[in-house]
Amino acid sequence: MRVEAACATGSAAIFSAYTAVSSGYVDLALAIGVEKMREVDTSTAIELMGRAGSYLWEFENFGLTFPGYYALYATAYMNRYGATEEDLALVAVKNHRYGAMNPLAQFQKEITVEDVLSSHVIAWPLKLYDCSPITDGSAAVVLASEDKVKELKIDTPVWIGGIASSSGTGTLSYRNDFIGLDAAVKASRIAYKMAGVEVKDVDVAEVHDCFTIAELLAYEDLGFCSRGEGYKMVREGQTEIGGEKPVNIDGGLKAKGHPIGATGVSMIVELTKQLREEVKPRSRQAPMKNYVGLAHNIGGTGHYAFITILKR
Repeated sequence: MRVEAACATGSAAIFSAYTAVSSGYVDLALAIGVEKMREVDTSTAIELMGRAGSYLWEFENFGLTFPGYYALYATAYMNRYGATEEDLALVAVKNHRYGAMNPLAQFQKEITVEDVLSSHVIAWPLKLYDCSPITDGSAAVVLASEDKVKELKIDTPVWIGGIASSSGTGTLSYRNDFIGLDAAVKASRIAYKMAGVEVKDVDVAEVHDCFTIAELLAYEDLGFCSRGEGYKMVREGQTEIGGEKPVNIDGGLKAKGHPIGATGVSMIVELTKQLREEVKPRSRQAPMKNYVGLAHNIGGTGHYAFITILKR
């Protein structure tokens, strides 16, 4: 079965596998995410991804691609809350630092705030180092029923406690504001309720940082902080290991890479390793208190949102 949800395709595959198992239709399912993006030139890749937005109106008439879409959110956010380009850069610096520890990351080199600020502008205020790369990659997750887990004698199972999806308008001009993604807010609240957990219970999170502003919006959409407080979390180091809510400590889309169809699955792979405390090197292991992880995977600019909560 092939599924499609733009950048959230991997999570859509997991959602499909989950519903097949939980309904009793199958007792074992394999969710695979894969993308080869580097076989075409950059312009072609950007155009093809841009078709996931409002193709006939915003893409054809105004030339909007996803850096432009997220630049609209970045400028609105900065104007309302006082965040700066340096705050966006701190997200990139954090994620590259963890990417440098991850042998599977596309970028394994640390960067500085000055590196980000001096990189060339893609769609102001987003610069090259504010943007996730074009990536080849794949990931796979096996989902099984409780009976199958017992039969296979899996000694460290990680369970899907909650999984939810929502969607937003295909045309951004229909949206009320540009300071958050309503689809992510709605999906997260459904997933929290389904899993029987609260925000404070989440030990580690993977969020969809396709652009640095997207990570800041995710903090707020998920309820990690109040609206307009996301940039303060990254300033204070609260989303690093040792902080209140470690986020994207595998490098995120920004440094690990963003192979469109594989990203959502790779988030679940990373969280499974975190909850099993199997991450190598150990310097990338988040401390576990409740053994709860959250994956936030966005398609387009909130056109789709999938939230998955894992428990061990």
